[in-house]
Amino acid sequence: MLTTIAISNYRSIRELVISLDQLNIVTGPNGSGKTNLYRALRLLSETAQGRVLSSLAQEGGFASTLWAGPETIARSVLRGDYPVQGTARKRPVSLRLGFSGNDFGYLIDLGLPPPSQSQFAHDPEIKRECLWFGEVLRPSTLLVDRRGPLVRVRDESDEWVNLIHNLPTFDSMMTHCSDPRNTPEILVLREQIRGWRFYDNLRTDPHAPARSPQIGTHSPVLDNSGANLAAAIQTIIEIGDKDALEQSVEDAFPGAEIEVKSVNGWFELEMRQEGILRPLKVAELSDGTLRYLLLTAALLTPRPPALMVLNEPETSLHSDLLPALARLIAFASTRSQIIAVSHAEGLIEELKKNPSCKVLTLDKQFGATKIMNEESKPQPKWKWAER
Repeated sequence: MLTTIAISNYRSIRELVISLDQLNIVTGPNGSGKTNLYRALRLLSETAQGRVLSSLAQEGGFASTLWAGPETIARSVLRGDYPVQGTARKRPVSLRLGFSGNDFGYLIDLGLPPPSQSQFAHDPEIKRECLWFGEVLRPSTLLVDRRGPLVRVRDESDEWVNLIHNLPTFDSMMTHCSDPRNTPEILVLREQIRGWRFYDNLRTDPHAPARSPQIGTHSPVLDNSGANLAAAIQTIIEIGDKDALEQSVEDAFPGAEIEVKSVNGWFELEMRQEGILRPLKVAELSDGTLRYLLLTAALLTPRPPALMVLNEPETSLHSDLLPALARLIAFASTRSQIIAVSHAEGLIEELKKNPSCKVLTLDKQFGATKIMNEESKPQPKWKWAER
């Protein structure tokens, strides 16, 4: 389980260290930085896929993702005595992301390249990467250390050994140094991160793939778009928690049942509802009904991930469905760590009834995202590595 997430200089997040629990709800008004937090988590997961720089490019480039406010905000500005003004930069430009858990911690520091004539002069460089044991980075707990092109590891006698001297600054050590003999820690952590799941693009429009018959194959994991919904439901029925699936549908739609029809290997989901003489095909279901079924397939996966992140799962759902969705999310959190980004009061209030639920309320102060309901509590321990 992740215990801490740390983000620095990413969009509206100037400096944020978040303590996590098994079930976490991120909420706050529009523009408070909820989406930025979600994007930062996705960007962090891209390090294990070797796509962190390409993901930044898709967001508009390195410069557009950096914190746009001043490097520091004086106390006189916080008191309202003076307006926010730019100051002379004292520290290098950096975008830093990291996390720690019960076993390992990891951070990555991205910065500007030195001036050059290359056409890629606007690409960020990976300045520092660290992997350590435990929740807090210390010299004694550091296992793998990358500075620029040099990667070094501890050997069996706890001495530092240079592993790679010329790792390109656009490549992460997570994908190029995962050696089961020399760096098994990187291999283990990389596979853990690759197992994280993000759901923010479940389609319910008239042309959504889930509304059309699909060739059925074993699908213990629902696609991010929901295209393999019928196969994912059938997989739960055959090798997953069929009872939980039936209870989830009954909880949201009393008297309803779902089944998967197969014609020559083509799967199509149907739903029987109380008072309706024939089953409704998935193409006939409302957006809200389809979205609830998609979330059911995602959350009741027979292959639960270490971490599942949901972005505004309440989209298209009527308020009457939110308590059922909350109970479904709470059930899934017994098997996976859950982070849900939401501003639906009905969902949040229902989830608060769960003793393992942690609510993180975001807001902005002078353009910077803050956690408002955690200010009076002890801050989680975190230390950034120096370049």
